[in-house]
Amino acid sequence: MNARQKRLFEEAHKKNPNLKIPTETVQNRELTEDDMALLKQGVGDKTSRPPSGQSAVSGEGGSNWISGEQPGSIVKYFEDKGFGFIRPENGGKDVFFHISRLTEGSATDLMPGAKILYEVGMDRTGKTAATSLRVPPPPEPAEPEPPAS
Repeated sequence: MNARQKRLFEEAHKKNPNLKIPTETVQNRELTEDDMALLKQGVGDKTSRPPSGQSAVSGEGGSNWISGEQPGSIVKYFEDKGFGFIRPENGGKDVFFHISRLTEGSATDLMPGAKILYEVGMDRTGKTAATSLRVPPPPEPAEPEPPAS
């Protein structure tokens, strides 16, 4: 307990004499594989992001999806607050996102209805949130068919 905490406790103890000093108990528990998986999904985890300046690995079909990415669309974006919500393309609950998680694209691309690719993880409070966002490049226009002769 530092000096400030001790002073605050003493002030609270004057108001409530039955108040006891909290004791800290440290658990020496080994982390399970499930615990480690949850930790790896955390807000600070950048392992699923491509290194700066490199694009994502291309998969079959010419898509540039990173493993674990899901397609969705922007439902609402509060530009002044820097956060919004994504509606998953496959259905389900809307997913919270923060602008700091945008890895490709710009904030001006985050308009309602805009397509987005994202990964789901947890925010610092343990709630489900997008941990990586990117605006997919616009589809290349189809080549016109040559006129029949």
